[in-house]
Amino acid sequence: MPRAAILTTCKVSTPMDKYQKSRKDKLFKSHPFDPYATPLRPGGSARCPQCGAAYHEGEWHLHGPVGPGPVDATVCPACRRIEDRAAAGQVRISGRFLATHEQEIRQLIHHAEQQERQTHVLERLIAVDCKDDELLATTTGTHLANRIGHDLEAAYDGTCSYRYSDSEVYLSVDWHRD
Repeated sequence: MPRAAILTTCKVSTPMDKYQKSRKDKLFKSHPFDPYATPLRPGGSARCPQCGAAYHEGEWHLHGPVGPGPVDATVCPACRRIEDRAAAGQVRISGRFLATHEQEIRQLIHHAEQQERQTHVLERLIAVDCKDDELLATTTGTHLANRIGHDLEAAYDGTCSYRYSDSEVYLSVDWHRD
């Protein structure tokens, strides 16, 4: 008997297979959908005309070489988020401590951005606004918002809370100190 015939005759479907398949679907979460990361992804090499970030081999790099071949001009996801003011993270800073240390906290936020950008080129500040006795920093990614929260805790103590959205593509950080 040919080998293909043996394989087709041995394959048996049982109710257990269907159960395992449906159970398996429930165990694994799908990847979060981020509309700024998925569309406009070039197939080869590209460079962002606004910030100069280079896209090569599936990743964005800070001013790196893009490799051989043609280079497309494609706006990176971070620059698109900044244009649209579509934050992926926010840090809300409040308390009496803010009134006397606002300039230091702003410097800490900008320093955290510079440090985070060394490893995550698409992590940038969108804006740092002060209103209603609060400082609100909006970011293009969750890594920067997380880092700012941890840096504030390390430098000034206070209380900090982190809340991810259900899709895990948005992080809200609240830091408070009186």
